[in-house]
Amino acid sequence: MPKHGEVMTDEIRTVLADHGRLSVDPVSLKEDDDLYRYGFTSHASINVMLALEEAFDVEFPNRLLRRSTFSSVRSIREALAELGAGTA
Repeated sequence: MPKHGEVMTDEIRTVLADHGRLSVDPVSLKEDDDLYRYGFTSHASINVMLALEEAFDVEFPNRLLRRSTFSSVRSIREALAELGAGTA
C-alpha cells in the first residue's frame, strides 16, 4: 500500500504530464529537478495550478503564486501539504 505522500506525488506527476508541457515524462524526474529546465513555462504553471486545485480541492493563495512554488515536484507537494490537501 503506497504512503500518502507517494499517492500525492503520483497525482502531481499525472497533472504535470497532462498540463505541464514538459520535454520529458514527469515520472522520470527526481523530486527536486527544476521543472523549468525541462520546458515548464509560466503559462503551463497556471494550467498546472488550476488542475492541482481541482484534483486536490484546494485554492492556492496569492502568497504561494510564485515561481518557486511550482519549480519541482517536491515544492508543489510541500505547497499542497501546507494547504491541507489530501487530509480529509
